[in-house]
Order: sequence, then structure tokens, then C-alpha cells
Amino acid sequence: MTETAASPTAWERVKLARHPERPHALDYLAELTTDFVELHGDRAFGDDRALVGGLACLDGRTVMVLGHQKGENTKENIARNFGMARPEGYRKAERLLRQAEKFGFPVVTLIDTPGAEPGIGSEERGQATAIAESLLRMAGLAVPSVAVVIGEGGSGGALAIGVADRVLMLENAVYAVASPEACAAILWKDAARAPEAAETMRITAAELHRFGVIDEVVPEPAPAHEQPKAAIRATGDALRRHLGALLAAYPPDDPAAVERLRDARYAKFRRIGSWRDAGEVRLGLPSQNGSGSATG
Repeated sequence: MTETAASPTAWERVKLARHPERPHALDYLAELTTDFVELHGDRAFGDDRALVGGLACLDGRTVMVLGHQKGENTKENIARNFGMARPEGYRKAERLLRQAEKFGFPVVTLIDTPGAEPGIGSEERGQATAIAESLLRMAGLAVPSVAVVIGEGGSGGALAIGVADRVLMLENAVYAVASPEACAAILWKDAARAPEAAETMRITAAELHRFGVIDEVVPEPAPAHEQPKAAIRATGDALRRHLGALLAAYPPDDPAAVERLRDARYAKFRRIGSWRDAGEVRLGLPSQNGSGSATG
């Protein structure tokens, strides 16, 4: 790694997460899985190339995979809307999640988007409802799920496929409710203060792991755009480990295990944001043992 990349600031990590040569979802699927069969369409309006999904084989097991897909060049970025999914993309995701649940396939999602597509057409076709339904479906899944933030994790567009039993994040990825530019424009009416906003927002993997928002930081010995295969291999190792542990603890064919899985997922996300002050929980909910949780 270069000297700058050895200990990047939050803003430098934002730029690394956005690097155009950083590997995208289909690059991960090509390296980590076999027999990928992409499934298309939301059965209501059309297909969305910004969010890909389908069946694949991971170490001999069939999994349902979903991922935001940015382009490799300007032409493909335009075709894929720079990874910003429209309502039909999230309805496609919800359809494939239902299919995974029906056939007992674990779910793997790869998050890399600036946010959901904000245009008038998307709003007219029910963007908010499509995201909400995807969130609801992920929250209640009867099969184990692992999400990985591989680049940008922006707003509800990222969270729509991020309500997973385990959430992993690459070292130079970012995950936030809004972009630093948007935050700076809202707080200070000056998008040029985005670097300051990035520091304030606590959007890096290390900070989010400390707060309990994510479960593991996947190290990047060098930025992923410099050594993409090394980053993908490290991600695959972490993914297999977490997915294997989930499948061992919560077999999809065991009804009792399914209920425990849902309860554990619910508790995981309800704990985010709770904190302890002098032994008393002031915000959020107590942890499962009733003693509170310090996550920030």
C-alpha cells in the first residue's frame, strides 16, 4: 500500500470505495461461485441492470445472490445507472428472496451503490414501497443471509439488501445514511465540506464495527482496485466462514431453528444504537440478557 493508503482518512476511504477500477458484484461472483444463472425482471414492470441476482454454487451449495452492479466503463455505467437501482430492481430482489425462502437457499448480497435511483420515474413507480418491501422480506427470511459491503453503501438503496444475519464490510468500503456531499449540503449548505462531513458521520468499516453496525471488517492488504483478486479471496474466506456457521446453527429445514434465526436477526438490528450510561440503558433497547449494550 502507498503511504497515503496506510492509514487513510474517512474521505480518502470514500474515494477508495468509489474508485472506478474497484471490483464489482459480478467480479466477486465470477471468482467465488460457479454456475451463476442470472434471473431477470420484477414481473410487474421490467428488469433493472443496476441490481443483479440469481442462483449460484458456492462450495457445492446453491445460494441466492443479489448485488448492485456498477459499470466497467462509461457506456456500461450508463446502462447500469451507476449501480443506483430503480423500483423494479428492488422488486426483483424481493421476488428472488421469496424464491430463496421457498427452496431453502441461503442468501448472499453484495452492496455497492451510491443510493437508490432518485428520479421522478422511480418515485412514480413506488421506489419507497419497493425498498420497504425488500427490507421487510429480508427481516423475516426463513433462511440464513450474509451481506457484504464491497464499495459504497449508500442510504436505503444499500440497506434494502443489507438486513442480513451477518453484515461484513471491506476495509476501504463506506456505509452511511447519505453521501458526505449530501450531508455537507444539508448541514452547512456547502457540499465542498464533504471531507469534514465524512469524518463526522463515522462511515468507515472500523468505526461501524466498533458501533456494532457490522459484524466483521474484511482487510484489504492493498486497496481492492490495486489487488482485486486478493480482496475477493479475503471476502470469500470471511463469507464462507460466516455462512457455514449460520447454516450449522440454523438449518433451513428445521422449523425451530428458523424461528431462532428470525429472533436473533430481530435482536441484532434492535441492538444497533443502544448505549449504556452508568449501568443504565438510555437509548435503544436492552441486550438479550437485559443488561444493555454499549455500541457507541
